Amino acid sequence: MPVFSPLETTLFLVLLIASTVAFGLRFGGVVRRILQAKPDADFKLGSLGKRAWDFISEVLFQTKVIRERPLPGLAHAFVFWGFCAFALITLNHLAAGVGLAFLSREGWFGRFYFDFAAAFAVAVAVSIFGLFVRRFFVRPRWLGEPVSVESGIIALLIFVLMITYLPAFWYGETKPLWWAHTLALLVFLPLIPHTKHLHLVLSPLTVFLSRGEFAHIPPLAGDEDFGLDTGKDLTRIVALQAYSCVECGRCTQHCPAANTGKILDPKKIALGVRDYLNDFGALSEEPLLGKHLSQEAVFQCTTCGACEFQCPVGIEHVPIIVGLRRGAVNTGKWEDAYGTKLFLALERNGNALGFSATERDKFIQKQQFPVFDGTQEYCLWLGCMGAYDPQGREIVASFARVMAHLGTTFGVLKKEKCTGDPARRLGNDLVFQQLAEQNLETLKQANVTKIVSICPHCVRTISVDWKEFGLAPEIEHHSEFMARHRNQLPRADTDDKIVYHDPCYLGRYRGVYDEPRAVLARSGEVIDPPRSRERSFCCGAGGGLAFLGEETGERVSHNRVQELVATGANVVGTACPFCNSMFRDALGAGTGAAAPPQLLDIAQIAAASLPK
Repeated sequence: MPVFSPLETTLFLVLLIASTVAFGLRFGGVVRRILQAKPDADFKLGSLGKRAWDFISEVLFQTKVIRERPLPGLAHAFVFWGFCAFALITLNHLAAGVGLAFLSREGWFGRFYFDFAAAFAVAVAVSIFGLFVRRFFVRPRWLGEPVSVESGIIALLIFVLMITYLPAFWYGETKPLWWAHTLALLVFLPLIPHTKHLHLVLSPLTVFLSRGEFAHIPPLAGDEDFGLDTGKDLTRIVALQAYSCVECGRCTQHCPAANTGKILDPKKIALGVRDYLNDFGALSEEPLLGKHLSQEAVFQCTTCGACEFQCPVGIEHVPIIVGLRRGAVNTGKWEDAYGTKLFLALERNGNALGFSATERDKFIQKQQFPVFDGTQEYCLWLGCMGAYDPQGREIVASFARVMAHLGTTFGVLKKEKCTGDPARRLGNDLVFQQLAEQNLETLKQANVTKIVSICPHCVRTISVDWKEFGLAPEIEHHSEFMARHRNQLPRADTDDKIVYHDPCYLGRYRGVYDEPRAVLARSGEVIDPPRSRERSFCCGAGGGLAFLGEETGERVSHNRVQELVATGANVVGTACPFCNSMFRDALGAGTGAAAPPQLLDIAQIAAASLPK
């Protein structure tokens, strides 16, 4: 290590203090704004074991970063691991500036650690150069425009840090090398809180302090809480997540709205909240929807959760978007004729399609479904689509045949209302609460203990969202039920190729991927479209959008159907009546295929093999 004069040491200390103060002033402002936000209503640390595992997996091992974008993800991971490896090297380097270096090549540990850091320095230099080329020359459109100049400066500084360490490692430290490394470090530090690289500091905390459940919508905190309306309504988790955004564009890349010409970009939702906080702070009464956040964009979200699943830094977009919808709907700021019609239909008729309950009664009588009286094993939940939509009725009838074949006793409720899913996702808490409480009381009076449903939206809402108002009976999706009994279902003697579409609310929300495929495998060859399982592309119906009229830009369902048809399958298999409805319309509009595939639910496919 070089020996420094008192003047050099003094200069170093002045620069170090200036850099640290510059970092602290900016970062302190960020922390202050986060802490000024209100506490989250239902946040609990819960299982520390799960949080620790998520932290180890997603932060330390960078599993999500690598899994979803392997090549750039691995490059990013090496940069992160290099930062971790260089923590001790950096401390030793700074200590050397005042003559207190504690790592020496003369000891075994010092020799090992300098070698260890050198290996990472090479990996980081190569990785950061590759990431620089990708961002500034390859320029995937998901990264956004314009390209951030700050990103280039940060990349250059990281590269300089590595290439000033390696000559010192190979040939020995010199004052010019030491000062070059030091200046790069001292310029880099105060830039962190001014750029997207703030995620280096905040994202580990964001991942650890997740809401603990995928796309979890927190309850409102009392009668004066209307959702995210003004800055005063922002919570600490929302603020923390907004400042953690790394602007990687993974959410944009997989968003059905962003892929079909809509205004919505999930990345801009997080960045919009961050810009609002920087402009107005968390104590402001300025509306959130306005300068930095678009109301139109917020109501284009299908709540498919692709953004949240993809995010490598733990941002939970769906609760933020639903919170903004709540703020607009519960305060009367959202004016939409279709939305008003939907809410009135739910209040007056108890179903999202606006039909009289007598239509459901007629369907039950025609199918000769038994009414649940407490003696049957299952309550078959029809849902709005199963009770009123013609194709949904066919799915329910087919599934009832499957249950009868298996000898499973079931009954339907005499009176059943919508679970409230569209009201919940669109932000109308009053209508949702009324429907949830009424249904819970009906189930309680009927002594229901187990429910099965053809609709993933019903399953999610009953099993998760209703918890705010009471404990619902155990519920499962019909794909789970049929998969459990698949060996009792006959095999079909066909050469059908079935392309299976993963519904968002069954896949990403519930983690059910293999069960529908296991059922379909008894009726033909199951193939996957390019976007499948966790990366499945939405049908466009979720988040209440099935009831909000025509879309702007390309229809999401048409985009997805083109992909399904392109597989060459002669059957499109679905496991959600909403997906079925959206694809039925898209196939009817034409796909360019000589012979469009047949569209069937997995229950219909399974029932086709049953004895007549």
